[in-house]
Amino acid sequence: MSEDKNIALTVDNLHIFYKSIEKSSIRARWTKGRQKVEVFHALKGVSFELEEGKILGLIGRNGSGKSTMLRAIAGVFSPDQGTIDLHGHSISLLSIGVGFNRKLSGRENIYLSGMLLGFSEEEIAKKEEEIVQFADIGDFIDRPVKTYSSGMYSKLAFAITAILETDIMLIDEVLSVGDKKFKKKSYNKMRELISDDTRTVVIVSHSDDTILELCDIVLWINDGEFMEIGDPQTVVDHYLEFMEVPKEKSDGSSNIDLVV
Repeated sequence: MSEDKNIALTVDNLHIFYKSIEKSSIRARWTKGRQKVEVFHALKGVSFELEEGKILGLIGRNGSGKSTMLRAIAGVFSPDQGTIDLHGHSISLLSIGVGFNRKLSGRENIYLSGMLLGFSEEEIAKKEEEIVQFADIGDFIDRPVKTYSSGMYSKLAFAITAILETDIMLIDEVLSVGDKKFKKKSYNKMRELISDDTRTVVIVSHSDDTILELCDIVLWINDGEFMEIGDPQTVVDHYLEFMEVPKEKSDGSSNIDLVV
């Protein structure tokens, strides 16, 4: 790595373990003693660096640890081994099911999410109406989030993350959620955000088109292990070959969803 590169994110030898306890009745606990604890090794020593302003696509089959990786980078999970260095950058995670208090209204969650991202109440207030308009969920903005559909949840989550801009954005499989109109609007907004050469983005997406069009670099992990990082087309081709999925249709145009 040359010294003149500005590094936004460093992940070094990252290990994440999940522990689960086998369910049993109270009677079984008395007769069998201590419950069995199973350990799942979700990430196995993954390392990479990402330059400031770059867009990284994260691919791998189901259960490979992609969402775990994003949550660890965002600080939701603490590394069991290894380190994550944000180099002083602010960060936000956009993922369905993460970050909202379901009992609060959408408007209240705008403020809650914004403050968790490090913004002041005054800064959030200046952006509130823009967020509400972008989300475009009507009167539901003042209703509890628990009443939202997955599409409405996604709209509000994306609006908050897109309008309250952080240095590093982590996007987890949400660009394909919502109605056709919102998909187009969110995709265009994402392109606008990443056109800023100081903003760093990590994207997990089902779509190879999204990965190939938006990303400067792609990281492939398999069963929690580092496989390859590099040019998007090269890494995607290797991944699809590994999964034994045809790369192209007969007319030569790619239209295959990545199995993530």
